[in-house]
Amino acid sequence: MKIKKERKGKSAAIVAYFTIFGSILALLLNSDENKTDFGSFHVRQGLGINLVFIFLGVVVNGIFDFLSETQNIMVGFAFYLFYFILWIYGFIAAVSGKKREIPIIGNLSQKIFKNLT
Repeated sequence: MKIKKERKGKSAAIVAYFTIFGSILALLLNSDENKTDFGSFHVRQGLGINLVFIFLGVVVNGIFDFLSETQNIMVGFAFYLFYFILWIYGFIAAVSGKKREIPIIGNLSQKIFKNLT
């Protein structure tokens, strides 16, 4: 029984969105002999969104430290909501077997990590 290339790389594509550790695991899953274009695309997307989340989390934590507790909660909520919407967008694309770039950071992720996968 033949398996479509998209289905073959689907597990790596889905795992790539689960934290930075998932992205690293997906890199290993999408290694030399199991490498697919679909898996590589979503590994780059997942790695990009997770690294941006970590970087912006550190920046947001440092910049908005002077705010009151209520304001800090509102800024944090907006930050997590933004991340969650982008994450859902990429995750649903991976599960449905489509190559859709994540808005705002998708194109940049593809360019930066093109040599990685």
